[in-house]
Amino acid sequence: MRFLFFAAGLLLVFILSYLVSNDKKNIRYRAILSMLAVQIILTFILLNTKAGILIISFISKMFNKLIELGIDGVNFVFGGLENKGSSTFFLNVLLPIIFISILIGILNYLKILPLIIKYVGMALSKLNGMGKLENYIALSSAVLGQSEVFLTTKKQIGLVSKKRLYTLCTSAMSAVSIAIVGSYMTMLEPKYVVIAIMLNILSALIVANIVNPYEVTDEEDLLIVEEDHKMSFFQMIGESVMDGLKVAVIVAAMLIGFIALINLIDYLFTIIFHISFQTILGYIFAPIAFLMGIPWDEAVKAGSIMATKLVTNEFVAMLNFKDIAGTLSEKTVGIVSVFLVSFANFSSIGIITGSVKALDTKQGDVVAKFGMKLLYGSTLASMLSATIMGLFL
Repeated sequence: MRFLFFAAGLLLVFILSYLVSNDKKNIRYRAILSMLAVQIILTFILLNTKAGILIISFISKMFNKLIELGIDGVNFVFGGLENKGSSTFFLNVLLPIIFISILIGILNYLKILPLIIKYVGMALSKLNGMGKLENYIALSSAVLGQSEVFLTTKKQIGLVSKKRLYTLCTSAMSAVSIAIVGSYMTMLEPKYVVIAIMLNILSALIVANIVNPYEVTDEEDLLIVEEDHKMSFFQMIGESVMDGLKVAVIVAAMLIGFIALINLIDYLFTIIFHISFQTILGYIFAPIAFLMGIPWDEAVKAGSIMATKLVTNEFVAMLNFKDIAGTLSEKTVGIVSVFLVSFANFSSIGIITGSVKALDTKQGDVVAKFGMKLLYGSTLASMLSATIMGLFL
């Protein structure tokens, strides 16, 4: 039965991608099948082999330890401000982002992360036939996040075509930042977070290959990575601390605003229509959730969480999901968890548009024009990753 739902979910994503394709004749089906095969094999290894389980366990324990160490720093500054036995989201989940941001800064400073991203990206380029730049952005977005990633390739942003720019932005919106992965793991099962990050890299490229196929000539297939201006080690630490703090504060502010807004809309809908807004969204998304492999009796609840992520952000959806996850089957929990791990939401359109516009005004205007199509493609990428997850649950 799960193979039937996998086929249905896969077909749904491909049809929805094909309907908006701007060049159906040049879709590279062999590259799509190759990437899909890699995703299935990778997911199987991570979930069903001793080596895969050890990898997941190691990554989970590593991030748990990093969060603990980050909380040590938080407690030194804010200790005594919270009630004993309670957990404050801002203190225990968001502020440890600062410590993880420092570690990412160190790995970048030592050229470890750039080296890994560059050569893994080149290997992916051989697999899917897409440009080096596309694969570099797909991988580095998963580490640096959707806005920071464009800074590393700012020399090329103004030179790429509209089609290539769409693929780059789809990858950025389908990814997450390693700096906040630890925070996700406090709300979702770590194994689903790790698998989602890996799957989304290829899912974004698969969807972009269908929605937006094109050929990259040898002359265009360049990768010019911008080197950071040379800073001392401790300058870099200071910059990383401030970057981490900005992320924590921005996420906190968005949570305050979006959760209050959703509660207001729910309140108004309940008074006027005697049904909450999130329940309505759940019914709208239920058929999609069902085709992705979620049991029908849980599809409305799952659909509501998926829709919440789309109209607000992944943090709001994860917090809501955490409250009901215990009432759902393992299959539903796995599928929804993978779907939530990405930046695919309405607010990300503005973030990515602003990031590109800051580097090149003309290209920023181009991104703004295909903003909704960008959200559409990145949401389909999340659906594809979640459907693959459902095959193994």
